Amino acid sequence: MCVRILVVEDEVIVGMDIKNSLKKLGYKVIGVVPTGEQAIEKAKAESPDLILMDIMLQGSIDGIQAAEEITKHLNLPIVFLTAHTDKNTLQRAKDIYPFGYIVKPFQEKDLYTTLEIALARCKAETEIRKALAKEKELSELKSRFVSMVSHEFRTPMSTILFSSDLLKMYQDQWTIEKKTTHINRIQTSIKRMIEMLDNVLLIGQVESQNMRIENSPLDLKSFCQELIEDIQVADRYQHPILLDLQEACNFVEVDSKILRYILENLLSNAVKYSPENSEVYLGVRCQDCQICLQVKDAGIGIPLSDRQRLFESFYRATNVGTITGTGLGLAIVKRSVELYGGQIEVQSELGEGTSFTVVLPLS
Repeated sequence: MCVRILVVEDEVIVGMDIKNSLKKLGYKVIGVVPTGEQAIEKAKAESPDLILMDIMLQGSIDGIQAAEEITKHLNLPIVFLTAHTDKNTLQRAKDIYPFGYIVKPFQEKDLYTTLEIALARCKAETEIRKALAKEKELSELKSRFVSMVSHEFRTPMSTILFSSDLLKMYQDQWTIEKKTTHINRIQTSIKRMIEMLDNVLLIGQVESQNMRIENSPLDLKSFCQELIEDIQVADRYQHPILLDLQEACNFVEVDSKILRYILENLLSNAVKYSPENSEVYLGVRCQDCQICLQVKDAGIGIPLSDRQRLFESFYRATNVGTITGTGLGLAIVKRSVELYGGQIEVQSELGEGTSFTVVLPLS
C-alpha cells in the first residue's frame, strides 16, 4: 500500500519540489498546505501516514506548535524539514519527540532514508501499543474471571458442603424425603458448576476459532418449542414465553448447535432479569436468505453506560444486583453471531425491558 504523506510548506515552489521528489520516491502526497492551522485541519480530516513539516510557516502558529497540536490528538509520525538549526529551535522540536529532522537543502536519498526510518519506528511503536493494550485486556479478563469463579462457585460449593455434612450427621435419623431434598440440592449445585465450566470452555473455543459452522436441515418450529420447554422447566414456568414463528421459517438449513447457543442464552437472560409472570417474546422471521431472531422481555433493562461493554466476557451490567450470573451468556451470543457472519443489535430501557435482534445468513 502506498504511503500517504502530507507536506506542510509555506513556499509554493519548495512545496511543489518536495511533492515531486516524494512522488519520484514512490510516496503519495495527499496535499501541500502553507499554514499550521491548515496542517491540523488536513491531518484530522485525512489521517496521513506521515507529515513532513516545515517549522517557519505562514499563519499564527509555526510548525512546532502545529506538530504539538497534531501529536496531542492524533498518533501520526512527524518529520521536520527546515533550514533552522539553532539550539532554541532544535530544543523546541525535540520536546515534542519528532520522528525525524531534516535540514534544508537536502538530497533525495537523505529524505528517503529519514522517512523510511520514521515509518519503521512508527510501525514498531504501533505494534508495541497494540501488544500493551492486549496485555492490559488479558489482565482485566483474568481479573474478571477470577472474580467470577470466586463469587459464582462459592454458593454452590457451600451448598454441597452444607448438605453433605448434614447428610453425614443425620443419615440415620432423617426420612427419605429429607435426604432426597439435600441430595437434590447437591445435584443442582453440581449442575450449576458444570454449566459455568462449560460456558468458560465454550467461550474459549469460539474465541480461538476452533468452532466450525455445520449447516443441516432443521425443523425450526419443533426446535424452538423444545428449547422454550427446556427454558421454562429450568425457570419453573415462572415466565410465559410466546413463540411467534413465520411459516416460511418452519424448515431451514442452519447450524442447530450455534443457533441453540444464541437462543438459549438470550431466552435464559430474558427470564432471569424479568419480573415473575411477565411475558418473554421470541419472534422468528425468514426473508432474503436471512433469518431474523428477536427476543424481547419486560425486565430490568440495561443501563446506557453498560451497553458498550455488554458483550465482553465476564462483564455484567451494574444493575443486576444479587441475580447470579457469569457474564458469559452475551459474550457467547456475540461470538456465535460473528462466527456465523451475522449481526446483533440491542435496544433497552431501564425498568421497561430489553430487545435483542439477531440476523443470520441462511445457506
